[in-house]
Amino acid sequence: MKAIVTILGVVLLIVAAMYFLVPADSLPTFFPGHETGLMRIRAKHGMLAGGLGVVLLAASWFLGRR
Repeated sequence: MKAIVTILGVVLLIVAAMYFLVPADSLPTFFPGHETGLMRIRAKHGMLAGGLGVVLLAASWFLGRR
């Protein structure tokens, strides 16, 4: 269980970095927030993915203490 939560947390942090570093029209089409012709970043999507990643990593750390 701990490994799954850790992997999901790391994946969400990578997704958050993509949202902050890549314009919306360059995101993969399966990402929410992809919009053709839009040259700005999706900050709200990035903050949400980053926040969830941090929460999952904290949960993983807590599970490892047991």
